[in-house]
Amino acid sequence: MSFLERKGGALHLDGVPLADVAERFGTPCYVYSRGAIEAQFRAFDEGLAGVEHLVCYAVKAGSNLAILDALARLGAGFDIVSGGELARVLAAGGEAAKTLFSGVGKREDEIEFALKSGIGCLNIESEAELARVASVAKRLGKRAPIALRVNPDIDARTHPYISTGLRETKFGVPYEEAENLYRRAAAMREIEVVGVGCHIGSQLTSAGPFVDAAGRIAALADRLARAGIALRHIDIGGGIGIRYRDEKPESIGAFLDGALGMLAGRKERLMVDPGRSIVGNAGVLLTRVEYVKASSAKKFLVVDAAMNDLVRPALYGAWHDVIPARKKAGKSRVYDVVGPVCESADFLAQRRALVASAGDVLAILSAGAYGMVLSSNYNSRPRAAEILVDRGRAHLVRARERVAQLFASESLVAA
Repeated sequence: MSFLERKGGALHLDGVPLADVAERFGTPCYVYSRGAIEAQFRAFDEGLAGVEHLVCYAVKAGSNLAILDALARLGAGFDIVSGGELARVLAAGGEAAKTLFSGVGKREDEIEFALKSGIGCLNIESEAELARVASVAKRLGKRAPIALRVNPDIDARTHPYISTGLRETKFGVPYEEAENLYRRAAAMREIEVVGVGCHIGSQLTSAGPFVDAAGRIAALADRLARAGIALRHIDIGGGIGIRYRDEKPESIGAFLDGALGMLAGRKERLMVDPGRSIVGNAGVLLTRVEYVKASSAKKFLVVDAAMNDLVRPALYGAWHDVIPARKKAGKSRVYDVVGPVCESADFLAQRRALVASAGDVLAILSAGAYGMVLSSNYNSRPRAAEILVDRGRAHLVRARERVAQLFASESLVAA
């Protein structure tokens, strides 16, 4: 994380001491660097300079309005997977016309909301969904702009839970069935075919599968053109990985240059949908040590963050670096960093050498993607605060939930 550095033993994010953030806003809290987010977006935007393109941020990676606003101001489009995410984009100043609506299970009300809002494209993932979109569009007296999300049957070589490009997954239209479905879509008066897209998975470290997928989608676009179905855009997805531990992901440029090589000379607008690679290493989760606990088998740092705040270690076995917000002298010991939730899977890190004691603030790194968005209220725990650091100042962009809010919408039944 280039925006993360130590100054005199104190850990700073974009010039702001993280221990001070913890004191001011409490823990646990997520802290994001606006500068880091903007720098990553520009890496994509500049990497596609010279071709007509749109960088559509994948909202599912991190959906705070302040993040969406910062990206919208840079000209970003958005990739969404629910009506709720579309509402967030609009509330943050994003444009529906620059938004792609993906996802395998769009409800009728979500499709209606998208069409009434002027959605740029609905990414269709099944024949049944195409029929539903056509039905809603007919009822509204509109033509629905669509692309098929095509499953190119390419192994992304990533964790099976986040690999989406193989024929065994629930995502997308099988490659071999796509051309026929396009022909049917093009014949529907309520449908306007505008593009084609794919997304093979997340946390890709090698550009090879990404480039191969772009090549397969380009070949399909050529066949469609010969059949008289002209496309306005080609969406090659996202999923470019980041470094959590010792991964060595190829650069954004390597991914984009490889894809551009497959798409050279094309007239369609090029779309990319990065999420984790924009926000992942721009955020940290701050947590305070409540207790140091030792048993005959292990030593534990019991902290105030838990699996309900950051579920990735329990869900994926994911690794996040853990470092103190203030460096201190002393002999390091090996600890498991665990939370107070009543589950054995409630760990944030295992077997980490740390110098720490009760009251210390720890920073869990690379937590900007799939952190807060996957959090829950399990064990009736209020969700964390969110802080955006911008030009040396820390801004509260989501207040910490209060316990009373957790059951405010619940009702008792009279005896």
